[in-house]
Amino acid sequence: MRILKEETVAVIVDIQERLLPHIHDGDIILRNSLKLIEGMKILDIPMIVTQQYTQGLGPTVQPILNLFPDFSYVEKISFSCFEEPFFNMGIQSLGKDDIILCGIETHVCILQTCIDLLADGKRPVVVEDCTSSRYPFDKKVAIERMRQEGARITTLESILFELTRTAETELFKGISAIVKSKS
Repeated sequence: MRILKEETVAVIVDIQERLLPHIHDGDIILRNSLKLIEGMKILDIPMIVTQQYTQGLGPTVQPILNLFPDFSYVEKISFSCFEEPFFNMGIQSLGKDDIILCGIETHVCILQTCIDLLADGKRPVVVEDCTSSRYPFDKKVAIERMRQEGARITTLESILFELTRTAETELFKGISAIVKSKS
């Protein structure tokens, strides 16, 4: 099943100041997530950003904030984004079925959101190199569980080129530059 940009929304889950420093390969996850966000912007794919218990875990990290001129987020206390009414309203109002997931932690918020999206008939797409947990084993098991449940697992480069579809468009140049960039 091809993932089409017209049917897609991206969700950036809980990449927050007080949580990110404790995440395995947090610097890599942040770098890849920034590339994913930049790609979503080029492809004009809507994005929803969540923050888990902002009072305790702090705001979304500054590099991500810098990519959104009119930054807004969905505050959540539940681990699953799907259990937050504002998240559901956002997803429903966009009318998209392919939901790209990136962020932290893979074995908690990403996993539970993914399972709830599947139960609602959505098609979650987990960008594996844009997610992580404190411990690599937790991420590994969560990715396998999501795969078993029916989620599609992909990578940053793969999803950006799949959504771009062809090298014959101007979009390709922007996406190619993102993928090739070192930072």
